[in-house]
Amino acid sequence: MSATDPRVELIRVARRMVAEDLVRGTSGNLSVRDLGASKDGYWITPTGMPYDALRPDDLPFLSLVDSPGAPDGRYEPHRQPDHDEVEQGIRAPSSEWRFHRDVYRARSDVGAVLHAHPPFAVALACLRRGIPAFHYTVARFGGDSVRCARYATYGTQELSDAALVALQDRSGCLLANHGLLVCGRDLDHALALGVELEQLCEQYWRACQLGEPVLLRADEMVRVLERFAGYGQPPST
Repeated sequence: MSATDPRVELIRVARRMVAEDLVRGTSGNLSVRDLGASKDGYWITPTGMPYDALRPDDLPFLSLVDSPGAPDGRYEPHRQPDHDEVEQGIRAPSSEWRFHRDVYRARSDVGAVLHAHPPFAVALACLRRGIPAFHYTVARFGGDSVRCARYATYGTQELSDAALVALQDRSGCLLANHGLLVCGRDLDHALALGVELEQLCEQYWRACQLGEPVLLRADEMVRVLERFAGYGQPPST
């Protein structure tokens, strides 16, 4: 098996989600886009399995190509993907496969999607409260706030639709009464965004215990967004 097998990489990062305290037990899910497969699609963690027990053959591959029975790419709210849509893998996919699919279809820049229920993100999500510009690193997620998506039952198309609205021009959001959702260039980037979003949730929660945080002005956040556009090491030559 190749060391670059996307299934191996997905399992590696899924286990790091546990080490980073983003998930406990079998909560949360992770996927990675795979353009090299027989069809454009993505590998995703299976439902109800602890990450330390995962093996590559456990991971389902879901196609991003419309199935003959669903030409618009939308499925019945309570139906699992059928055998034509699940190309490989011996396990059923995560119940949240819909928002993974829809993010990949809507965003060609996204290579990995991570969803988790860490405590501070859940605390804010249960208040249905997004994160305003209390700290400049909010801009890491693409704007002057991290939005909280409206509530919808887990695993439904309604939740996926709400998530896409909250992710417009953003790389992360909260899901009301649920958790966090981030999308990255690749698996490691998605993990880094998940860790950073939970950290921001904790910092905002702690600041709110002392009073109302002072928010940065809109023009300052524009400046920060411009600076973040060139942040990081230049490519090696």
